[in-house]
Amino acid sequence: MEPRFILLSPLSFALFDKMKVRKCHLEGILLIEPATYNDDRGFFLESFEQQRYRELGIVENFVQDNHSRSMKNVLRGLHYTRNKPQAQIVTVMRGRIFDVVVDIRKDSPTFGQWFGAELSDEGPRQVYMAHGFAHGFCVLSDWADLHYKVSQRYDPNDEAGLIWNDSDVNIDWPIKDPVISERDARHSALVDL
Repeated sequence: MEPRFILLSPLSFALFDKMKVRKCHLEGILLIEPATYNDDRGFFLESFEQQRYRELGIVENFVQDNHSRSMKNVLRGLHYTRNKPQAQIVTVMRGRIFDVVVDIRKDSPTFGQWFGAELSDEGPRQVYMAHGFAHGFCVLSDWADLHYKVSQRYDPNDEAGLIWNDSDVNIDWPIKDPVISERDARHSALVDL
């Protein structure tokens, strides 16, 4: 049987040409706005396509997808891996968060600097982070569902954290009195990494 081909309309091709990508002052961080097609039924977007993302310089082999749900004012992080470098692409599937990455690469000219962006299910955006960053977020909506695409399998023996309120990093979190796990409350300061 011969393969069948479907001809796509010019509109379909244009959909994938509208992806917006912004580089951050931290080398290895991208803010991605996937092209979205909306109509009265809802929307469609391509959240990951290997070749297109490789053209952006995202060359990692993603091996695991994770999904987390958190309620309003929960702050998770700042998490990183010690020995097994892990890149991530974070997408909010439902709700709204303030997403943060901190450069913890000791030889980096931006060591200790942070980048934050609001991500939501409206006007979807993604944050790509190469390895060498601590990641965290706080939830601004009643609930938020996050999808993480990661380049290393989860290993509880390799995970570590940077304390969320480190005065040397000085993140401007948009919430007061966050809900934090006991583990996240015990993370190390930047000077101790």
